[in-house]
Amino acid sequence: MNQGTYPLAASMINQINRLDMISNNLANTNTNGFKQEGTTEGSFNYYLQRAQQEGFTPSKINEVTNTIPKMDSKFINSEQGPIMPTGNTLDFALSNSDTFFKIQDKSGEVVYTRDGAFKIQDGLLVDSNGQFVLNNDNQPIATEEEFVNLISVVRIDYKDLEKYKDNNFKAKDSATIENIELNDSEIMQGAIERSNVNSVSTMVALIDAHRRFDQAQKAVTTIDEMNGKLIDKIGNNTRS
Repeated sequence: MNQGTYPLAASMINQINRLDMISNNLANTNTNGFKQEGTTEGSFNYYLQRAQQEGFTPSKINEVTNTIPKMDSKFINSEQGPIMPTGNTLDFALSNSDTFFKIQDKSGEVVYTRDGAFKIQDGLLVDSNGQFVLNNDNQPIATEEEFVNLISVVRIDYKDLEKYKDNNFKAKDSATIENIELNDSEIMQGAIERSNVNSVSTMVALIDAHRRFDQAQKAVTTIDEMNGKLIDKIGNNTRS
């Protein structure tokens, strides 16, 4: 196989991964409190060196053809989304970009969200998915009395979070969570945080990823056609 196809194939994989991520960002443009994701790139040879240290012997193909950047990991864009007044007393926005509401999901696990579009269900405060909003003692909040000051707010660095279902986050290490005792200055009632996805720049990135994928695909096709012609020419010369 022509060695040029290896980096081109890797580039196509990069763009497929970018397309998946960008498409998800774009699909959540109107999701309250959504944080878009980005990607970082790293060289395959970095991982090759680590593998060598663990006793793996790379082939010549590994060393020569795998030098182009690879999608290394995803990161969460922590930029705060626009705060939109709603006038709804059950809508809450967080004042700081590194704070979160505590939610109990359907499995009973404590997760975290920036989406403060709450509602009342059976006398309890729940999120838009019907999951319990929690107080500082990780208990559901009854709405029969003054409940605003009971809403738990925690501070977590985004590097200590991973995305979870239903627009929530999970903490990688509970020891990194800071519980804020008083939420007075942390939440804004009657407002909601919108997604921090910029639909225009995200659409441009989506088009760019499509073009890069198409370019790599066309280059692979061209190499394949050239190889085919070369094989035919060698075959004809051999027969003559």
